[in-house]
Amino acid sequence: MKFWFLCMSLWAALLSSAWSQVTPPPEVAAKSYLLLDVGSRQVLAERQADARVDPASLTKLMTAWLVFDALRQRKFTLEQTLPVSVRAWSERKGGGSLMFIDTTMTPKVDDLLKGMIAVSGNDAAVALAEAVGGTLDQFVAMMNRQAQAWGLANTQFKNVTGLTEPGHHSSARDLSIIAAHVLEDFPEQYAAYYSMKQYTWNNIRQDNRNLLLGRDPTVDGMKTGYTEAAGYCLIASAQRDFPNGKRRLVSVVLGTASREARASESQKLLNWGYAAWDAVRLFEPGKPAASVPVWKGKGAVAQLGAPGGVVVTVPKGDAARLQTTIERTDPLVAPLAKGQRVGTLKVSGPTGVPITSVPLVVLEAVEPAGLFGRFWDSVRLWIK
Repeated sequence: MKFWFLCMSLWAALLSSAWSQVTPPPEVAAKSYLLLDVGSRQVLAERQADARVDPASLTKLMTAWLVFDALRQRKFTLEQTLPVSVRAWSERKGGGSLMFIDTTMTPKVDDLLKGMIAVSGNDAAVALAEAVGGTLDQFVAMMNRQAQAWGLANTQFKNVTGLTEPGHHSSARDLSIIAAHVLEDFPEQYAAYYSMKQYTWNNIRQDNRNLLLGRDPTVDGMKTGYTEAAGYCLIASAQRDFPNGKRRLVSVVLGTASREARASESQKLLNWGYAAWDAVRLFEPGKPAASVPVWKGKGAVAQLGAPGGVVVTVPKGDAARLQTTIERTDPLVAPLAKGQRVGTLKVSGPTGVPITSVPLVVLEAVEPAGLFGRFWDSVRLWIK
């Protein structure tokens, strides 16, 4: 879960104040929204992003994350078959989306994931949750523990499907964090399931309700939602190629008036994010951002860097106006372990407004010097 070891450190209002030429975001006909640049972990635009709302089937992003995590832990496999309980079958009485499984069937985990993600089947979500959690109540408790671990202050789950229930709520910001975790923690599963345009089970073909999958070839997910309380919602994820590399944006649009509106409003946000902002890679993954002196070590210097690299998003043409500073532990005394955090890289805009802070770690271990070397550096430090 490396992505959210670094927090989304700046909101859109602060970003705008840091730059003189930022293009205002488009008008978005939604109750709340947020646009996230995944590579730089920056929020480019938002409105009412912390308002608690009914998340509808966007809930299933957390359901899917926990199923993917169970697969990663080898609790079961994609080819394993699962029973369909009466509880899962009874979802057809709730009025929501269905995969159309029944108690005579034994679908594979892979089938159920396709049914839950591509066509938003509530019955598939329940079957998977029962397999992972033992019971629905236990799985919902797992969802809430994970939300707390990620610091989702405006999220509480009461069910695994997203059907309206008192106390079941989330926010645009929290949902963007869950979406980013799915993308970062399970890239192979994301690629396998979230771009499916339709799915057929038991001779019933259903289309993915994410209209952008058929309109924008750079959109490869992510999840739709609708209830009367939530309105029409969409989390859309797109990745586009640029001369300096690929950029992925995630838009969260909540509470629109129709399927068409959630698609068109999401498209506007994504297009603006790509047109108005540039991604600047300050340091490559695993490459040194600074070389600093080390005391009492076999080596005289330590290489500091960020394992995932450092990317910052700035308004078009403003890359040269970035300012960077490094704060570090001083003096650095060996031994230093690989991956040990010893500093912070701070990036700010031209007015000094902070954009992001990135932990700096030791890229290669520094072993302690011999007895004489340690003694000599102790004397030098005492004099210093």
